[in-house]
Amino acid sequence: MKKLLKNLGVWIIIAMIVGAVVGAFMGPEASMFKPLGDLFIQLIKMLVVPLVAVSIISGAAALGETRSAGLVGGISILYMLATTAVSIILAILLAELFEPGANVDASARAAISAAGVSAAVAGSAPDAMGFWDTVIGMIPDNPIRALAEGNILQIIIFGLFLGFGISALKDEPRRKVVGGLNTILDALVWCIGKVMLVAPFGVFGLIADATGTFGFDQLLQMANVLWLDLLAVLIIGLGLYPLTISLFSRVKLRDYFHAMIKPQVVSFSTASSLATLPVNMEACEQMGVSKQTAGFVLPLGATINMSGNAIYYALLAIFFAQFYGIELTMDNYVSITVVCTLGAIGQAGVPGPTLLAAAVLVAAGIPLEGLPLFYALDRIFDMIRTTLNITGDAACACVVDRFVKK
Repeated sequence: MKKLLKNLGVWIIIAMIVGAVVGAFMGPEASMFKPLGDLFIQLIKMLVVPLVAVSIISGAAALGETRSAGLVGGISILYMLATTAVSIILAILLAELFEPGANVDASARAAISAAGVSAAVAGSAPDAMGFWDTVIGMIPDNPIRALAEGNILQIIIFGLFLGFGISALKDEPRRKVVGGLNTILDALVWCIGKVMLVAPFGVFGLIADATGTFGFDQLLQMANVLWLDLLAVLIIGLGLYPLTISLFSRVKLRDYFHAMIKPQVVSFSTASSLATLPVNMEACEQMGVSKQTAGFVLPLGATINMSGNAIYYALLAIFFAQFYGIELTMDNYVSITVVCTLGAIGQAGVPGPTLLAAAVLVAAGIPLEGLPLFYALDRIFDMIRTTLNITGDAACACVVDRFVKK
């Protein structure tokens, strides 16, 4: 019992339940608790830009070193980024098809606007730009201004360039720079840990205000994202990954599915790719993948292969765009896809998905206010996405091993 009470996730769930009860009982008067949620949102916004910038630079600097691994590193990264991009596109298509956030009545949208969402944000997105305008717009003419304005897509592009540049330095200066970046990242992670201590209060305030303003039925819509997330994960895990194994590896699908049962159970229960790493390596060896390949690809995948996370972020972005009545343009969809795909590189060492989810919403011009409403369900989402992530790591190892042996 004491262990449960020390678990932050338990307190967040308790805060959500209490907030829903208080909101249902008090009605619109529950908005008095909204400043608690606003404070929490502001703290998250404070950390989004520096965390994404430092994480991307540090991750890219580490990734750049894989050039010494030649073909193995190149194929691994290409496979992971390609399957992540396909996963995001699938998530966007499913969200647009089933519209999980579209059934919000006019009074709820009006209440959102009254709560502080500007007419410019709650209206339509900027006019659509052409392909080259979008590509050129991804490159910052002034990286400092991109940081100041919180342009997440430009920050990621600049961070990748700078990170790969750092990786090209000689060993000694590179270690010093990467060590400094990792120290800053550790400090930001400490800040996140402290911010998360007030998460139960923030979630209580947001849920109480949302329940009192919108009604409990509207909050049940949040669960619509869960079954869509599960559907997308099944399509990628049972469709895309097995297809790549059939086409590009010598591993038999029967052996693959049989060997993956144990690591999938471990990943689902622990919600940790790193904790599943030893079991996943054992499974790859059972499939016939060499120890050298598995020893390189799986740790790399546990760091940057985040298809499950990317699906979740894309679904959240489309859900909240529909929830707030925002018309997304092709430029917004490109931003969501690129930020989700490249943002996976910066996931190593970052506790939980919240900050990158926030970055995706910011990149698409979508308000962050509703994001904490998903905190109570986050553990379930985390178990699902981690299972897909480690499944993709093993599939990548199977594909890479064929080319290495060849």
